[in-house]
Amino acid sequence: MDYNLYNEYRRGFAHKCSERLSDSVLLVTESDEIFYYLDAEDASARLANRLVKLGLQPGDRVTVQVEKSPQALWLYLACLRAGLVFHPLNTAYLRGELAYFLENAAPALVVCDGHNEELMAELVAECSIPHLLVLNADGSGSLTEDITTESTEFETVSRRADDMAALLYSSGTTGRPKGIVLTHANLGSNSSTLIDSWGFSETDRLLHALPIFHVHGLFVALGCVLMSGASMRWLQAFKVDAAIKYLPEVTVMMGVPTFYTRLLQSELLTPLLTKNMRLFISGSAPLLAETFREFNERTGHFILERYGMSETSMNTSNPLLGERKAGTVGPPLPGVEVRIVNEINQVLPEGEIGNLQVRGPNVFSGYWKLPDKTAEEFTTDGFFNTGDKGCIDADGYVAIVGRAKDMVITGGLNVYPREVELLIDDLPGVRESAVIGVPHADFGEAVVAVVVQEPGAGLTEHAVISAMTSNLAKFKVPKKVVFVDELPRNTMAKVQKNLLREAYEAILQE
Repeated sequence: MDYNLYNEYRRGFAHKCSERLSDSVLLVTESDEIFYYLDAEDASARLANRLVKLGLQPGDRVTVQVEKSPQALWLYLACLRAGLVFHPLNTAYLRGELAYFLENAAPALVVCDGHNEELMAELVAECSIPHLLVLNADGSGSLTEDITTESTEFETVSRRADDMAALLYSSGTTGRPKGIVLTHANLGSNSSTLIDSWGFSETDRLLHALPIFHVHGLFVALGCVLMSGASMRWLQAFKVDAAIKYLPEVTVMMGVPTFYTRLLQSELLTPLLTKNMRLFISGSAPLLAETFREFNERTGHFILERYGMSETSMNTSNPLLGERKAGTVGPPLPGVEVRIVNEINQVLPEGEIGNLQVRGPNVFSGYWKLPDKTAEEFTTDGFFNTGDKGCIDADGYVAIVGRAKDMVITGGLNVYPREVELLIDDLPGVRESAVIGVPHADFGEAVVAVVVQEPGAGLTEHAVISAMTSNLAKFKVPKKVVFVDELPRNTMAKVQKNLLREAYEAILQE
């Protein structure tokens, strides 16, 4: 079946592409620069034409590490239109991380910020990648140079529903990130479901302060806007002052829990400020019940918490109409099945904690180049093992109680402990290490490293953190390093990270 995600988006905004009128605005930047749906249509066509002229073919990967900008959004849409695979990377990634992604994804084109061009040129040469182009935060660069010479006509390439639209990377406990293959239908079906579930319409204006290299900001937020014909106030990043300034003009806000805890620190957060708001949505990390209650007391609004992951986009959501329960992520979304099972895949009774599994059109098709790992993570009846621990109450609401894979979510961004541990273990004088997440007042969780050093090594916390700073994105670097004589282990010699989390639960509050 012919199915291109761009066509699904365009059905939502097609009537807004004829004129640049006030009701056809797609986004407004912090500097009050206005971009219309027609701008998105024309610019993405021009970029798609440019990419095709480079020789890129449907299915080729386009790796993108750029700052958030309207032009970066046009590039995403251009990749969809040309049948290319969009591969976004966190702007904080450094050389070692980038080298792995480029080698594994094997893109035909890399697009980077001009500040990073020299490094990326070296990596592109090492990996024999055909093309490297620049896109700066202001929209300039070789990608967009003389772009007006390209045609605004482009026939969207036909794809199948199960063709790959995007490649994202995640990881488990093995240390090496895994490529997540997200199809056109995965993303399209999820956006359509969320629009219905959250009541999105063309009268909505979203406060978009999320990064667009992440599922939350790219597929969830943008999908809801584009498919409904809504508009956005487009912020480069979340800042409390800017959010306070623009809340009166928007109707929906999506954010990670950190956004809400920071807003609560402002005396300006009042019912009057938020009277125009229709919906506050939180995700990417657990929302504390305390934050949920305090936000309601301060504004009169109940935050809608939902649950998703890179492999599945959104799985469950508290209802738009109906009770939003603190500490839960709501019932399964329409078309999505969720179950709680024990270690031998037997479904557990209501209220019992076990392994959370999901099945539905939103679930990814598999891990890139890893058929054995893909088979391992799916049950014989097609459910995906999320790696999360959860339970389902009598009303069908799901609560996430832990993560079997020990992933740390800090400020809404994922940190995979094994990746950090491998780097620490390579340091001279380190015998072994264990990386955990502990509560953090601002980020929800933060990274802490527990290190066993060789006798007489004389390692210091500063030395370990300094070594990590030059090799890892800032959000992955441990906030604290603890030195111990040995790590706690069970009878199978596996490190008991649950005991470490309990022991150091308050270490960042001291």
